[in-house]
Amino acid sequence: MRTLLLSLQARAAALLRWLSGLFAWMPRPLRRALLWGTLAVPAVLLAYTLVLIPFTPSISDIRKAKSELPAQLMSVDGKLLAEYRWANREWVELNEISPNVVNALIATEDHRFYDHFGLDWKRTASSVVHTLRGDPQGGSTITQQLARNLFPDEIGRSRVFPQALTRKLKEAITALKIEASYTKDEILETYLNTVPFLYNAYGIEMAARTYFDKSADKLNVLESATLIGMLKGTAYYNPVLNPERAQARRNTVLSQMVKRGKLEAKQLEALQKRPLRVNFERQTEVMGPAPHFAMQLRKQLIEWADSHGYNLYADGLVIRTTIDSRLQSIANQAVARQGRQLQGVADTAWSQRNGWGPNNELVQTLVRESAEYRVAVDKGEAPEDALKALLEDTSFLQKLRAEKTRVQAGFLAQDPVTGHVLAWVGSRDFAQDPFDHVQAARRQPGSTFKPFVYGAAFAQGASPEDTLMDSAVEIPLGGGRVWRPTDGGPPSDEPMTLADGLARSKNTITAQVMHQVGPARVAEVARALGVRQSKLEEVPSLALGTSPVTLKEMVSAYSSIANLGRYVEPVLITRIEDRHGKVLETFAPPASEAVFDARAAQILRNTMRGAIDYGTATAIRSRYGIQADVAGKTGTTQDNTDGWFILMNPRVVVGAWAGFNDGRITLRSDHWGQGARSALPMVGEFMQQAIRSKVIDGNDRFVDEFDTRPVPAPDSSLDTMRDWIRGLFRSDPQQPSLPGGRPPQGAPGIPSPSAPVPVPAEERVGG
Repeated sequence: MRTLLLSLQARAAALLRWLSGLFAWMPRPLRRALLWGTLAVPAVLLAYTLVLIPFTPSISDIRKAKSELPAQLMSVDGKLLAEYRWANREWVELNEISPNVVNALIATEDHRFYDHFGLDWKRTASSVVHTLRGDPQGGSTITQQLARNLFPDEIGRSRVFPQALTRKLKEAITALKIEASYTKDEILETYLNTVPFLYNAYGIEMAARTYFDKSADKLNVLESATLIGMLKGTAYYNPVLNPERAQARRNTVLSQMVKRGKLEAKQLEALQKRPLRVNFERQTEVMGPAPHFAMQLRKQLIEWADSHGYNLYADGLVIRTTIDSRLQSIANQAVARQGRQLQGVADTAWSQRNGWGPNNELVQTLVRESAEYRVAVDKGEAPEDALKALLEDTSFLQKLRAEKTRVQAGFLAQDPVTGHVLAWVGSRDFAQDPFDHVQAARRQPGSTFKPFVYGAAFAQGASPEDTLMDSAVEIPLGGGRVWRPTDGGPPSDEPMTLADGLARSKNTITAQVMHQVGPARVAEVARALGVRQSKLEEVPSLALGTSPVTLKEMVSAYSSIANLGRYVEPVLITRIEDRHGKVLETFAPPASEAVFDARAAQILRNTMRGAIDYGTATAIRSRYGIQADVAGKTGTTQDNTDGWFILMNPRVVVGAWAGFNDGRITLRSDHWGQGARSALPMVGEFMQQAIRSKVIDGNDRFVDEFDTRPVPAPDSSLDTMRDWIRGLFRSDPQQPSLPGGRPPQGAPGIPSPSAPVPVPAEERVGG
């Protein structure tokens, strides 16, 4: 050894003498320039480094990144609904991570990790030499890699000179700051919890679950080496798609562990022969019991956080919502149970034996609309050949059927007095269908729209006891066109009260009322009560619910009816707190707005009890045993495409919709397609369980503020009253008058009526 050292020393001395001779041979100006250059380059580099320091993350930013806490969405009863995270990640402490992972990481990525202060000068110099030889190698320590993981935008990503030099300097500065802020174990813990592993898996815990279906503390040496091996290039060494590369890289990691004393050499050969044995399962992000509600709030909360100097994903904000976790759980169960029931009906209705096959015109249309068909045609395949090939592909048709015939649902519960949203279910399964059928989906409401027609009539002085003939209706639309609404069978040709017409959802009666009050007035009533986002076509068929609306709008409008014509904007959040419980902002409930005549709203609300007591929704009492004071309305659209039911209680209004994302798909059943059998069971079970568990008080009663009992008119006025009622519901479209010749006045927020807008005749929509 001494001889070797003396030899190296002699060679170094000889090299130094040669350089000195070369330097002496140079002309004086060249020697001076070289000397100044040798001194200037490090000085300039040092000065540039000092300039960059303020442009790198501060110590406080680094500490904040280490302790980042996602915002928590809390229910009104103190239960966690959701967390807003940067990524699909679950943080685990270092002692909850297998030592095999730590040993593999240090041996492969930074074996002098415990000996340096963020920068490994030996490794950096070695990487420069190898790079100059044409063999690029990374010289970053684990701390430098962590700096890139935590602050990719601040440090930059460029690999082109001179931006690459700036990036490396920022990375080095940040690494030194991290070492000053963290202990070595904290650096390892943070690194392993932030590194990405593909498939939306961030951190070692999610990686362990994704690739090996186990937690990070259970990883053996082979599994640990596989995951650490991915860090050199997650896509290139993906064990799912590139198992041979991943295995070779794993074996390299095992060799490094032996080299660094983290694994016994005698184990290496046997371990390297072992297969990967990946147990892959993509991890879905857990969204909690109210995922659609959480997603609906995300954008609003991000805007609030940005405007107030907070980070929704890191500052540990606590958002207090109006959701009641107990009611949300009951709603989830009710939707799931009815969804399974209806899916069984749909599966039978659309089985191969019942029409789902290559000869069905709708199936052919759906195939032409598929992505697979478009790809085939874009590649140059003839449309006829592409269609034929897909229609003969059994697996493709099964997949298409499962997608198109998947039953969907929406459910919303709201307090009509405070506007607090109590439960929100946007679909049967958020992971399978994240589309929100509460606020985003617009569907025809069918007969659930009829109360607005009767409400407009009651506001003009009509009474639930007024009668009309249940007979064939022909309403001229102009231009020789006629609207002939029916109820799917011959009319009774008997007189029927308005109360019965609403309770039994009679299209013939509703059409006559619409003809008298006018589509414009009905549209204004609906808008005032809560249908404020969707466009309503002011045409006669609007009475039967032909204009698409959202479930949220309908529940809001029914809440206004229950609240005697007072509209309260739906409330989702009550307050926002910081991580220490300090209240940052309180969201006071909005003041109720009188938008509809209170007396008319009371009459309408009380009249709507009839649907429950003897009309289309009697199952609420007979099947679900609900004896509470409730009122409501069912709704079914053309060909049973959409099923609706909305129920009103003094402290909760509950609405449900059932159908398919594609309106051309139906349950193909007049029995199951009705709102009373598709949507009502969700509401019925919800109310039944909520009352049983005493979350909702079944003894609450609606309070009447007005005496609406009919008062017999004096004999001298009988003729005047009789003429007025006849005039109110006469067949001509002229404007009716109230007794005494006084024109009707609009309720608060509702302008005077206008003439109906002629439209083509509509087919039957009601139920």
